[in-house]
Amino acid sequence: MNIGEPAKPYFLDIDTGRNLTWLECHDNNGPCNTCNKVPHPLYRPTLKKLVPCADPVCDALHKDLGTTKDCRAAPRQCDYEKIHYLDGSSSLGVLVLDKFSLPTGSAPNIAFGCGYDQMQNSKKAPKRVPVDGILGLGRGSVDLVSQLKHSGAVSKNVIGQCLSSKGMEPNHYSPGQATLHLDRNPIGTKPLKAIFDSGSTYTLMPENLHAQLVSALKASLSKSSLKQVSDTDTALPLCWKGPKPFKTVHDLPKEFKSLVTLKFDHGVTMTIPPENYLIITGHGNACFGILELPGFDLFVIGGISMQEQLVIYDNEKGRLAWMPSPCDKMPKSKAAIISRI
Repeated sequence: MNIGEPAKPYFLDIDTGRNLTWLECHDNNGPCNTCNKVPHPLYRPTLKKLVPCADPVCDALHKDLGTTKDCRAAPRQCDYEKIHYLDGSSSLGVLVLDKFSLPTGSAPNIAFGCGYDQMQNSKKAPKRVPVDGILGLGRGSVDLVSQLKHSGAVSKNVIGQCLSSKGMEPNHYSPGQATLHLDRNPIGTKPLKAIFDSGSTYTLMPENLHAQLVSALKASLSKSSLKQVSDTDTALPLCWKGPKPFKTVHDLPKEFKSLVTLKFDHGVTMTIPPENYLIITGHGNACFGILELPGFDLFVIGGISMQEQLVIYDNEKGRLAWMPSPCDKMPKSKAAIISRI
């Protein structure tokens, strides 16, 4: 995204599980307290870019975050408390207003976060391509698309995303409850809520279901030529070594045959092939990209399981659709699996 006047480029991690777009930045009163290494110079707001605490967009932000604002300490700015992520990281900052340059040539003013205090959980955090911040596309009032519609820059609150495996360039979206299956065999019997969250690198599920899924997957591989190994290139706990190093995810189906399936309560099915539940490490091993989610009874469908899927979020009609698609090319087919959100 190109942000500011004059416009400067920033790389943002797409997150459909959070509403607020934010950049790692300097505090308006000084340098960033705790910032990560980012691809571009840190954004630095001026005083006139700060959103006042009394502004309605500040109310909307705190409503989306489920927090209560306090204007007594700093009435001239809209502070927000730490936004927490499933990998243990968090961001704290202040709301600012600046121009977002669009391909149409327009540059509407958009409210976004200036995150000047980030925390990273090194034990849980996966290795990521460095980014300057988060592009919040969740269901709320301050997400980017809602603001673009409010400004008249777009006519409908409908977005699509397609994550390429080739590396090309309540406030969650949920298709309802689902049961888990491996090769048509049920894993557990209780339907659980499933949410789409592209901001989560991996797909997550409750500990008991995860243990059953891992056990079933290991059983399906018991007669294969794969060898379970530890891999120092990743924090993922379960990895396999093949007869020869895996080069791309497209090599995986030669050794991994099992399909993970989520069957939703209204007859819709999402099939997750090996390419969408395994990652290739720098050592050429395959590691299981579905992890435990302690303390929560739900499925989180993360970015790994959205690869080569065109996912459409229709906030106008409350629908979520997905279809297989080579994400380095524009889709030609209009056939998509549609679900309510």
